[in-house]
Amino acid sequence: MHRLAITPRPNWQRRVEQFGLMFHTADGRPYWDESACYVFSRHQVDAIEKATYALWEMCLELVQHVIDEKLFPLFLIPPEYEEMVVRSWDEDWPSVYGRFDLAYDGVGPPKMLEFNADTPTALVEASVAQWHWLKETDDRSDQFNSIHDRLVEAWERVRKGDDRPIHFAAIESNVEDYITTEYLRDTAIQANLETYYLDVEAIGWDSRAGGFVAPGGMPIRRCFKLYPWEWLSREAFGKHVPTARTQWIEPPWKMILSCKAILPLLAQLFPHSPYLLPAWFEQPDQGSYVRKPIHAREGANIRVVRDGRVELETDGQYDTAASVYQQLAPLKPHDGHYPIVGSWVVNGWACGIGIREDDQLVTQNTSRFVPHKMSD
Repeated sequence: MHRLAITPRPNWQRRVEQFGLMFHTADGRPYWDESACYVFSRHQVDAIEKATYALWEMCLELVQHVIDEKLFPLFLIPPEYEEMVVRSWDEDWPSVYGRFDLAYDGVGPPKMLEFNADTPTALVEASVAQWHWLKETDDRSDQFNSIHDRLVEAWERVRKGDDRPIHFAAIESNVEDYITTEYLRDTAIQANLETYYLDVEAIGWDSRAGGFVAPGGMPIRRCFKLYPWEWLSREAFGKHVPTARTQWIEPPWKMILSCKAILPLLAQLFPHSPYLLPAWFEQPDQGSYVRKPIHAREGANIRVVRDGRVELETDGQYDTAASVYQQLAPLKPHDGHYPIVGSWVVNGWACGIGIREDDQLVTQNTSRFVPHKMSD
């Protein structure tokens, strides 16, 4: 695994915009950065794939453990949502996708930093944008990337035996969320599903029918929402969610896996896994570790402690009282950049990676996306 400096394509902005990547530049600096790429050997890709499957299986076992032991308070799941979480698990409500963020130096086993299980983004970049970048720049090379095809397969599974339409909801004013949702909707259309888009704020409640409705009164029977479960449960209409007939994608049982409280529990349940870092609910007395609020996003409110001293702390608006602590991962810099491997699991398949890099240890919403390819 190494970082290779390359020359960006002429008019690269227009090229990535063709695939919906309209947020390629932020504050005058490229977010999509093709002035470099990461190169992996097939052996290294195999290691990432193997780790992703193992982590996915451990996470599924964890969900069952949490349900069996009734550990919902650890995840700040409201009591009125607990039955829905269990029901969605027992009835196998479909999960389409998730993304493991891994620390990987190309030598040792990949280490899980966290699991973006509910509302992962950086999807358009990882799926179609970097694939077409590869075809235009080095058609003889390969890439660990079957994300698009797996997404279509996932929606075909959702459609099997249930052809009810699906509403796709996001906050339209958030360009990245809107484009990600529309891309997912497009893959569902390719799976021959009937779909509709609506803004999260346009979701209504019909008290007489006892269900959620779209503008115009159309019942929302199934809904993909790029809107975190912990936010949805706090909304004014959140009290109706557990009793409504709507089937949600991602399902309510993802309320467990999308919470960083899984990190200490995974470490307890699988202490010998080579893919897990030690993690705790209580702050360590010494050593090097990272404090993570259990519901923080995009690298907010992270504190990095090295040898007992605070090395880095990021701003944010999340509650640091509900935090977990994870051993500091041995991130290896490449030309002064720290890459994080986002490994995608779609419909249970490990099917591709995207690389985010930053000049510091914590990956945030301003961190760059850098494409990758495989060497022979």
